[in-house]
Amino acid sequence: MGDILVGRGDQPAWLLAKYGNRHGLVAGATGTGKSVTLMTIAEGFSRIGVPVFMADVKGDIAGLAMPGTSSEKLLARVAQIGVEGWAPEASPVVFWDLYGQLGHPVRTTVSEVGPALLARMLELNDTQAGVLDIAFKLADDRGLLLLDLDDLRALLNLVIEHRADISKEYGLVSPQSAAAIQRALLRLEQDGGDRFFGEPALRLEDLMRTSLDGRGVIGLLAADQLILRPRLYSSFLLWLLSELFESLPEVGDLEKPKLVFVFDEAHLLFDDCPPALRQRIEQVVRLIRSKGVGVYFCSQQPDDIPGEILAQLGNRVQHALRAFTPRDRKAVKTAAETFVQNPKIDVASAIGELAVGEALVSMLMDKGVPMPVERALIAPPRARMGAITPEERAAVRARSPVGAAYDTPINRESAAEILQRRAAEAARPAEATRGGGRGAATPKPQEAPRSRMDEFLWGNKRRQGAVEAAAKSATRTVTNSIVRGILGSLGLRR
Repeated sequence: MGDILVGRGDQPAWLLAKYGNRHGLVAGATGTGKSVTLMTIAEGFSRIGVPVFMADVKGDIAGLAMPGTSSEKLLARVAQIGVEGWAPEASPVVFWDLYGQLGHPVRTTVSEVGPALLARMLELNDTQAGVLDIAFKLADDRGLLLLDLDDLRALLNLVIEHRADISKEYGLVSPQSAAAIQRALLRLEQDGGDRFFGEPALRLEDLMRTSLDGRGVIGLLAADQLILRPRLYSSFLLWLLSELFESLPEVGDLEKPKLVFVFDEAHLLFDDCPPALRQRIEQVVRLIRSKGVGVYFCSQQPDDIPGEILAQLGNRVQHALRAFTPRDRKAVKTAAETFVQNPKIDVASAIGELAVGEALVSMLMDKGVPMPVERALIAPPRARMGAITPEERAAVRARSPVGAAYDTPINRESAAEILQRRAAEAARPAEATRGGGRGAATPKPQEAPRSRMDEFLWGNKRRQGAVEAAAKSATRTVTNSIVRGILGSLGLRR
C-alpha cells in the first residue's frame, strides 16, 4: 500500500502504512523542525490515500496546499536521504476554522458536544458542572433540541424558574451556579466561541475524503487565534476525537489507516485535566486504533504526555531538546528511556546535539516491533515549507468540495424558539382570564402534569426522547434512546 520515508540515518526510517494506526509522537524544542516533520508525515499519508486532520497553530502548515520550491541544497538533501521521485507538489487541502475566517466554519450542536466537554470549555467547577449535567438531562428527557448557545441560555432560564421542581426530580439546583454558567457562556461568546455551536454541523465523512487522484485530503484547522483559548482548542479536538470513536465501526488492523488525527500543542490537552477525563482520553487513544484511526501527538517535551498514553505511541520522532533547567534534564532522560537502544548512539547526549531538521527516529517494524533508534535526517516535504498568502488561501477555499455545505449557517427551530412559544401560549389564557374569561381557550394536556414545569412543557410530556435532542442536522432525525458516549458526547443506541 506504500510506506512513508520519514528520514535516514545509517538505515532508512520507514513509517509502515499498516502500523500507521499504532499512533505516534513528534517532540522537540521550538525551532528544531517539528512542523516540517509533521508536514512530511501528513503528506506521506495523503500520498498513500489516507485522509489527515491537523491543527495549524502557527500558519506554516498551510504550505501543504502549495508546491514547494526546488534548490540545490534541497535536492542534495533529497539525494542523501534517498527519496525517490521527489518533485515539488501540492497536497489536496481543505481549510477549516472555528471562527469561519481562514477556512470553512466548523460547527456542531450543544447537544452533540455534551456536558462534560462543554464544562471544560467553560472552565466550570464541579458544582457548576453538576448543574450543567442536570440541564442536559432535562433537555434529553423533554426532547428539547440544543443547537446553539441561545438554546442553552433559554434552558438555563427554565432551570432557574422551575428549580424547585427540577431539584425534586434531578437533584439540587443552585440559582447561583446556573447564573455562573450563564456568565461563562457570555465570556465564551465574547471570545467568539459561540460560532462553534450551530448548524450545519460538521459531518465526519467530510474529514475522511480522498481526491479524484486517490490521495487523502488533508484537513487543516486554522488555530493561530484558537490557541489563545487553550481550553476551547483542546476541548474541540477532544470532542472531534470522541466523535470518531463513537461513530466509526470496529475494523481491526487494516493495510492503512482510515484517518490520521494530529494533536499539535498536545500539552494543552492535559493541563489541569481532571483525572477522570484523563482516564477517558487514555481509553479512547487505546481503543480507537481498532477503528482505523491513528493519533499523532506533537509537543515540546515528551513528558507533556501522560505515561499511560505515551506507552501507546509506537512511532516516535524526537527533535532536539536543550537541557537548561532541571525539568529539561528530566525530559531528556524521559525521552532517552522511551527508545529502543542502539549501541552506536548515546541517546541522552545526542538529543542535545541534534541540528535543525535532524531527529532521533524509531518506527514500528514488521510484527509491530520498534526499530532501534536512528539519528536521522528528516525527509523534506514536496510542498512549500512556510505560510501562504491570503490570495492563495482564498483560491484553495474557492475550489473546496465542501464549501457550499458549510459556509451558510442554518437556524432552525430549537429549544429557544420552543420555550419562547410555550411562554407565549401560557400567557394568553392568563390574559383572557384577567379580562373576564370570555373566549378563553385552555389547552388540554393528554395526561395530568407531574409538575408546574411539565404543565408549562405539556406538549413535550409525551417523551419525544431523542427524536430531536439527538439530531445532528436538519436531514438527520432519529427515534432512538439517548446514550452519552465515553467523553460525554451524544451517542445513539439502535
